[in-house]
Amino acid sequence: MEYKVTTHSEMETIEIAQNFESEKFPNMIICLDGELGSGKTVFTKGIANALGIKESITSPTFSIIKEYFGELPLYHMDVYRLDGDIENIGVEEYFHKGGVVVIEWSETIKDYLPKERLNVKFRVLDENKRLLIFEPIGEKYEELCEAVL
Repeated sequence: MEYKVTTHSEMETIEIAQNFESEKFPNMIICLDGELGSGKTVFTKGIANALGIKESITSPTFSIIKEYFGELPLYHMDVYRLDGDIENIGVEEYFHKGGVVVIEWSETIKDYLPKERLNVKFRVLDENKRLLIFEPIGEKYEELCEAVL
């Protein structure tokens, strides 16, 4: 089942992400996909804000993985530049470190993703408006979407 939400500003995108954080659990995996500038990092900022992380959140394009510490650790990944080759990066280790994992451009490593996760696709509708399509995979993530959306 898919859930669709239209946001009309960055603030609305952040608020949606904060709602997901309110139902957080260790080893939560959130996979974000969409064109450049569609709101993936903005969504991650919402998760970080709600986790109490005070650091500025930027896309980890060149470092691949950024770690932040709040109520739960946040492991923010941008796997775009990996071209699907994550063998020597250790990405899979983060899936079991007890934090919230947010992966931008996750479709590029889909064969390595955990079986259960939350996929979020971002579509640009206009300068400010975005369509977010949530696809929960697994019972935990279905319950998460029911609670939040």
